[in-house]
Amino acid sequence: MVFVLMKGKSKPIVLDSMVRPNGIVGTPDGKQLYVSDIGDSKIYKYTIKPNGLLANRQLFIANTSADGITLDEQGNLYLAGKGISIYNSKGGQIAHIDIPEPWSANVCFGGKNRDVLFITASKAIYTLKMNVRGVE
Repeated sequence: MVFVLMKGKSKPIVLDSMVRPNGIVGTPDGKQLYVSDIGDSKIYKYTIKPNGLLANRQLFIANTSADGITLDEQGNLYLAGKGISIYNSKGGQIAHIDIPEPWSANVCFGGKNRDVLFITASKAIYTLKMNVRGVE
């Protein structure tokens, strides 16, 4: 289940239609939310309404498992799992970063300019200087 607790509210909204939700990230403008259902190998995209409620659930990517998720400044979605898969804002895969381990658990941008991709994997942490910046 995914629990969404709105500012000023005491009761969370529950999204219980997923097998095993895991990675989650919102767009910087507060209008979209991506959620990975790692138990069903799907990535969903929701619209965040002005009142904070979620609407318009869309299957964004099928047959893809993802653990951690992050976004870059161009709206590309980075999915941790078997390496890092990168998808554009329309759901098309544009790149893949191979990691020499069976699983990559999390991914985020960091560094002084938010242009270093940090990847946690089974046995190590990897960093990669990027030509884009993260939004988180």
